[in-house]
Amino acid sequence: MHYLIAAMLGYLIGAVPTAYLVVKKLTGQDIRQVGSGNVGATNVKRAAGFKPFLFVLLMDFLKGTVPVLLAKFVFPGAPWLHVLVALSTVIGHSKSIYLGFAGGKSAATGLGGFVGLDPVAGLLLAVIAYTTMRLTRMVSVGSMLASVLAPILLMVFKAPVPYQIYAAIAGLYVIYLHKANIQRLLNGTENRI
Repeated sequence: MHYLIAAMLGYLIGAVPTAYLVVKKLTGQDIRQVGSGNVGATNVKRAAGFKPFLFVLLMDFLKGTVPVLLAKFVFPGAPWLHVLVALSTVIGHSKSIYLGFAGGKSAATGLGGFVGLDPVAGLLLAVIAYTTMRLTRMVSVGSMLASVLAPILLMVFKAPVPYQIYAAIAGLYVIYLHKANIQRLLNGTENRI
């Protein structure tokens, strides 16, 4: 029963459409009709500017981190429950019940969950993702590189096996959600920041 409740709460928190709410409040627009149509921080920058982008990025990150930290606090010896909560927030962000099961690409929320599970490896991954984004000026490249490196870092840091499994599954899911970006990268038409 604890697992079901934890998964539902993780999903509902992850599903809060921060990008949609912020853009709607600031501009009156539906972010799904602006720029790439993605309900994520990068598209907020196009629709509403840099400060709202930073706010949404932080909130999406915290949607992944806070539920995992709470799960670890309440159930400290239950790594599978921690992983279930982290994965639920990722699915919630990408398939939000509040937006008819549409959503963003879960990179920030997934990274947030990763930091919640293993703060040291997670912060190192965040630095790698940020540096890659700065060098390439493409958020998608940083997000996908982080997705590939996440399970490797957790193996290096000898994290619990459930955490490593989460990193692999969430990483593959985030890469899958970036399939349109991959096609644009192959075509040389990917958006830059």
